[in-house]
Amino acid sequence: MAALGGCGSSHTAGTAADPATLVPATATVYAGADVRPQGDERSSALAVGSALTRQSDPYLGLAQALRTPGSPPIDYESEVAPWLGRRAGVFVTSPGATGRIVALIAGGVLGTSSTGLFPFASGGTEGAFVLDTRDEGKARSFLTSRIEQAGAQATSYHGVAVDVAAGVAFAFVDHFVVIGSESGVKAAIDTAFGGPSLARGATYSKLQAAAPAGAIAHVYSNPATGPEGAPPHGPSGLLRLLTGARAANISLVPSATSVAIDVDAVEVGATGTPGGLLASAVEGGQAYDELPGESFLAVGLGHLGSTLGDDIEGLGEVVSLLSGLGGAGEGRAPSTALSLRGVLAGLLAPLGALAANSAQAKADFTSWMGSGGVFASGSSLLELKGAVVVESKNPALSRAAVSKLGALMARSGSSVSPASIPGTDAAVGVRVNGLPIVLYIANGTDLSGGTKFVIGLGEASVTDALTPPSTLATAASRAQAASILGEGIEPSLTVDVPSLVGILEAVGLGEEPTVSKLLPALRAITTVAGGGHSIGDGLERFRVVADIQQAGG
Repeated sequence: MAALGGCGSSHTAGTAADPATLVPATATVYAGADVRPQGDERSSALAVGSALTRQSDPYLGLAQALRTPGSPPIDYESEVAPWLGRRAGVFVTSPGATGRIVALIAGGVLGTSSTGLFPFASGGTEGAFVLDTRDEGKARSFLTSRIEQAGAQATSYHGVAVDVAAGVAFAFVDHFVVIGSESGVKAAIDTAFGGPSLARGATYSKLQAAAPAGAIAHVYSNPATGPEGAPPHGPSGLLRLLTGARAANISLVPSATSVAIDVDAVEVGATGTPGGLLASAVEGGQAYDELPGESFLAVGLGHLGSTLGDDIEGLGEVVSLLSGLGGAGEGRAPSTALSLRGVLAGLLAPLGALAANSAQAKADFTSWMGSGGVFASGSSLLELKGAVVVESKNPALSRAAVSKLGALMARSGSSVSPASIPGTDAAVGVRVNGLPIVLYIANGTDLSGGTKFVIGLGEASVTDALTPPSTLATAASRAQAASILGEGIEPSLTVDVPSLVGILEAVGLGEEPTVSKLLPALRAITTVAGGGHSIGDGLERFRVVADIQQAGG
């Protein structure tokens, strides 16, 4: 959770009590932040936030997350700053609620919504905000005003006053303000009275001990936990992509010219569970090195045979999240027939068929998959190339997969026709709804004599995937990424963001509501680099660093 408003406030820091001490051990997701960072951390947080949002105080919008049903907009400086302590957190105990928390944070910082940010008023999300206080009297006054505006009814739980209105509850527990769902607030009270807390949990404590210095916020996810009697469940959307079905801690570390996200997770070997889209650092790095050297976007992936299904499901949820950030476009229809959701859905369609959860799909497709990668290259729309490239461990099966996947796409309504591409032994062209260009599915031989299965945007993309003029292994962008990442991390992800923005605008997506909301932040970023390695004690780290161009720079 990013700083909850007023990061630039001149008020003193107050206490530093840890909200996680009040969070139940059954929490599936917990986001915590230092909302009054000091010194260099404060300067860095403000610089990065201002560059990404072009706002002088970029975190004030997050205060609206406390705007419960029936209350007017919150003025942070007069209503919250006088009593808020140094640390704040929010937890959820209900399955699949990660996306709502991510949308809350993004909506507050990016300004995509001034209302409706409070996550516990509807939709079955269970949990609560836990806010440290430095002035109990002023904190209680704030709570009283929220209670009156909501028309809440006074009750008690374990002797603690709890006011409830339409499932939303308010309480003052120890020196924390707690606002959330009724069950979430009661869970916090149970923890205060001796119930198992997240702060004392072995996995949480281990991950926190390994967290990087300088982090101003973190998100902890543990899919193995949940309400008593409920089966384990995975995190949704972005967390699933990053961590798979593993416990993980994601730290936000700003500096004067960049922001780093460190994803620390229990190693796959210790859990036997899939590691997420970006977790197989060694195999992903090797696949990245084989991608075309001129790529402005490149991602290396490992163990696709075992992780592709979860990866595609997670990508689908991220697409939905991005579309939600765009809102309704303020009543405007986009000026282009294309939409980001439509384009991404079109690209995901053949991948979804490959990753289908059936015995037949596993035999036909994922059984032969090794590592893989995704790339995009080209400086203009006419030069645009891009593909998904998958290493084949069984050339005969991957060759047969071309026609089988083509048949599945035809049955789903796509137009499919045979194709002949140099260097391939099987190929078909597919016209998918939502895409303005033909997708080519092909199986062929790469520069080293190995076999690769390719889904490319046009024939030239397939050719570049199999026999690129140069590879990222010797590219300057790879060396730069390794330097940015530090810790001896070998890159498996690079993005030249200005090139990406240029392509989005060239294809007519710049005014599409989802993209237009993100453009100010994207334009502030120059490059993104990512890669992972083991950090010892049964943990591994995947680091993503975005270089930031400061406002006015």
